[in-house]
Order: sequence, then C-alpha cells, then structure tokens
Amino acid sequence: MQLFVKDLTVIDFSYLCPIRGMVGESWIVDVLLDGGLDEQNMVLDFSKVKKTIKNTIDDVADHRLLIPTACNQVRWQQQGDRVWMDFVSQKGDIHLACPSQAFALIPTEVIDFESVNDFLQKALREALPENVQGISLTLRNEVLSTPYYHYSHGLRKHDGNCQRIAHGHRSPVTIFENGIAAPNWDEYWAKRWQDIYLGCEDDLVSVDTLSLSKQTCVSDDTHFGFHYQAPQGDFQLAMPKALCDIIPHDTTVELLAEFMANTLSKEVPESHFKVIAFEGIGKGAIAVRG
Repeated sequence: MQLFVKDLTVIDFSYLCPIRGMVGESWIVDVLLDGGLDEQNMVLDFSKVKKTIKNTIDDVADHRLLIPTACNQVRWQQQGDRVWMDFVSQKGDIHLACPSQAFALIPTEVIDFESVNDFLQKALREALPENVQGISLTLRNEVLSTPYYHYSHGLRKHDGNCQRIAHGHRSPVTIFENGIAAPNWDEYWAKRWQDIYLGCEDDLVSVDTLSLSKQTCVSDDTHFGFHYQAPQGDFQLAMPKALCDIIPHDTTVELLAEFMANTLSKEVPESHFKVIAFEGIGKGAIAVRG
C-alpha cells in the first residue's frame, strides 16, 4: 500500500557551491510512503506524516547551511558543539565559525536534489514506524514565471532558527509602478540579489576580530566580517565583498520589502511603488511608497 502527501513542507536553506558561492534556496517536499497497514488500517496517520516527517526534515536541513563534505573545496573541523568551515569558490573564499546546528554536513561532492534526498531519507528511516517499509521524496523548486533571486542572511534577533547566520531563500518579487506591473524593476532586483548575502549593517565587524580557522587568510579589503551573539550561540562569517549587499537594518522580509520600495522611490521620486516581496514560497510582505 502507498500513501502520498504533496507539498508536505518547504525547506528554506543555503548551500555552498564551488561555482556560485553561497546560494539561498527554497525546495518543496513531496512524500510517498510504502508499507503495510497498522492497527488503524493505515500506513501512517496523516497527522503523524505531517508531524514526524516534517519535523525530522526541519530538524536536519531547514534553515541550515548545507555543506558538501566530499567536495575538495571544503575544509571543516568540529570541536564540541562548534564548527569551523572554510570553502573555496570561483566567486571567492567563504569562512564561518558557528554552532554545529547551523550546518548540515552532507557526504557528497555537490549539493543537489539527489544528494539532499539521500541525506533526508537516511534521517527519516530512523524516525518512521516499522510498518513503513519504504519512503520516497521528491524535492522540487516552485515553478516561477517572474524574476526571482537567491539570497542568504541571518537574523540575530530571531528567537527561532532564522538566527542562524547563513540560511536563505529562493524568492520572487513583483513590483508595481504607478499601479502598473513593472517587470524591469523585478528584473533589477533579481539580478542585484542573485546569489547574494544580505548583511545587516549592525552585524559588521573587522575580519581581524573574527575567530575563524587557522587556515583563514582574509582582510577587510576583500571580505566583510559579520559577528553576533544569538540564543543558539556565537555566529561568525567572512564573505567576499562582491557577494554581499549591506542593508542598514535587519533583513526580515518586511524590512527588505521596505528597503526595495524606499530605494525605488529615491530612484524615481515622482512615481508610486508597490513591492510584493516573497520569503521563499507562499509568504512575504508588501511595502508601498510614493
């Protein structure tokens, strides 16, 4: 017998890519279970599917930075609950020092649907009851017909997992200028924030003050340093300047929508703008200016 759930959950995360650097992503998860019927004549109660499977996926991958540990460009070490990470990409070197729960260490050369699927299935097999004999996941992107960007960020003030300094989203944006759809502005933001790290100005520090791995060799000429203390621990990051956009406030979707609207209003002060900014899939914020 098979049981399926479409759109079970969305994983919002970032991952390290040798070509693109740090990439923010949002993947939809569909699940298919194979198994015998239990004492309720069910493969698994839908409430347990949503609770057990969604919670497991959230615990091991959501709002984390996914690391391809078999990639030659990765160096990492762990002492207790702290991980130091060094990564070489074509866009520049990336360095982190964070609590271990900020990362998902995946034994693969590249982060893709297949490698993450294998990683998640291993975690799920340990969480499901014995009558569930097989599990199949489908990971997929939201189909979008409008421009979108991939961004990574961290929210030091957040009391949940958004406080992790390097997690992200794949997000569309829709902008109206004077009540008319403005695809040129959609495209502008999609290009500006393609594979970008959105850093909060308050989190900026000199890279010399960061406690990164001994192999790290960066300077304030090439990298921005970010550092903050949050409920889950101490988070530190050095990102190539070319991969960052420094925002003068927190990077919640509400303030990002406002930032885009304010920027556009300054660019074209005679126009009225409405910005519909998404954070991943199916959620976001609206800001109006002018």
